Amino acid sequence: MTDFFPNASGRAIAAAAITAALAITAMFIVAGHSDRRIIQMLLLAVPAFATLFIRISNPAWRAVRAVIVWMIGMAFIADGATRFYLELLYQAPPDSSVVLTAIANASASETSEYLQTSWRPLATAVASLVVAGSLLALAIYTATQATVMYDEPTPAKSYGRAVKFILVLALLICGLAYLSKPWRRLHPVVYWSNWHAAVSALRESWLDQEVAIVNALREARKIGPTLSFEGRSTVVLVIADSINRDNLGIYGYARDTTPRLQQRKAMLGEQLVVMRNAWSSEASTVPSVNSIFHSPDTSDEKGPHMVALARAAGYKVWWISNQADTAIEYQHARLADHFLMINRTPGRNSRLLDDETLAPLKRALADASPRKLVIVHLMGAHPHYSLRYPAAANPYDDQPDKVDRDMRAQGKPRWVREFREEYDAAVLFHDKVVSASLDLTRSYGEPNDYRAWMYLSDHGQEVGHSTHRVGHSPSTPAGYRIPTLFWQSNPRTVLPQELQARPFRADWSDMTLTHLLGIKWSGYRSTEDVLSADYIWRNPTLPLSISSFSQ
Repeated sequence: MTDFFPNASGRAIAAAAITAALAITAMFIVAGHSDRRIIQMLLLAVPAFATLFIRISNPAWRAVRAVIVWMIGMAFIADGATRFYLELLYQAPPDSSVVLTAIANASASETSEYLQTSWRPLATAVASLVVAGSLLALAIYTATQATVMYDEPTPAKSYGRAVKFILVLALLICGLAYLSKPWRRLHPVVYWSNWHAAVSALRESWLDQEVAIVNALREARKIGPTLSFEGRSTVVLVIADSINRDNLGIYGYARDTTPRLQQRKAMLGEQLVVMRNAWSSEASTVPSVNSIFHSPDTSDEKGPHMVALARAAGYKVWWISNQADTAIEYQHARLADHFLMINRTPGRNSRLLDDETLAPLKRALADASPRKLVIVHLMGAHPHYSLRYPAAANPYDDQPDKVDRDMRAQGKPRWVREFREEYDAAVLFHDKVVSASLDLTRSYGEPNDYRAWMYLSDHGQEVGHSTHRVGHSPSTPAGYRIPTLFWQSNPRTVLPQELQARPFRADWSDMTLTHLLGIKWSGYRSTEDVLSADYIWRNPTLPLSISSFSQ
């Protein structure tokens, strides 16, 4: 050691190395935390590094201590890096509902897919961890070796006492931090252990839903919903995944991604309502679908599930899904009289296309029941985008057009432009499935039967709209901008002329479904029903600023 630092004492070298190790760790703590939390985390981290001041003669025990201190330091570094990554990309802490539900609902194949679509920011994060870990190891090794030199030049007695006093005082303060339970729970080892337990508990709660289903149906019957009409009724609700209305031709997108829906709009005129300003209140599937079927009432308590309410009112309900999603199946699909999860490939790597839902939809519509609600849950354009359409069915692949030129002018990287091409190809195929579901709804039943069709996406998708990023995006408007369309064979009420210009909230869908189903119940709020003349818009609470919800 003296060969490298010929004029330094062992104590000075150790102090410098320990300071460097703590500084490396502190950089990540500052990146992942804010305000007083930074001080709390530093106080929790200091004791481990302070043990490096203790001289240990036995080389084996020195090595053991070095490894333990390195592991503790890396726990703080990894904690800070993970929090920074989540905040930067998703504006969400690790224990937020968005992150917890996404992790609890992820499978090995879905994780693999995420790694493939988000490898760039992940690679950057991993590289920073590797560099930080290497520098931390070097600093700890230097400090460990330097303590062996304590018998070399010794600082003045008064200086040594001052150092010891400061060290003891710092350790006492750190000890108080460990005695405080709220602070202690922030320690990465404790925090992430509890976080893992929370994810496991959430996953287990989804698998134990039989009692919840029985209770949901019982509570819906207690409400005593009735029908406001006589005669036959069929309502089809199509829920897509990850569709951003900005990428739909029917919404004015430069690429003709919805030729079939635009043909239906030209044919049906005002009967097919295209909501120009539709928004999701969530940027991920599970919480968004939850909000679609039961929004909070005025007391912020969860309202009844619309599937249960429809059954209690006399509807026979089908749930047809192309998503092998445990949370959706156990929280929603199993409430239906008949549920069909046609996709049994875990995660989102399935190559099963959404048109597989059309045959089951036909069978449900052909059922003789007088009142039917059929819910079709599609994969839409959920990443991987290239898996959402047939092979070799991407007309935008390496075909320069206005969209590509505009993205080039905006400085969008090539990989983002390529993902946009795949996304738009997925939307083009999606148009085929959605328009077919509308055609089927219109074709089944007698002319005087009431039929209604509603289509919306659970959330949007960022594909280079406002950032050089692709995927789910709770931090940009693209994550919440969704399409919403309605069709009714003979509307029960006269639709307001300004309907298409009204902003629409997906988390108020249960009130609009109440309207379409013709259900009367005590919890109906006409001010949240976009089809009602009483509708009153209120901005949803989102984790970002939206300049206008009317565009």
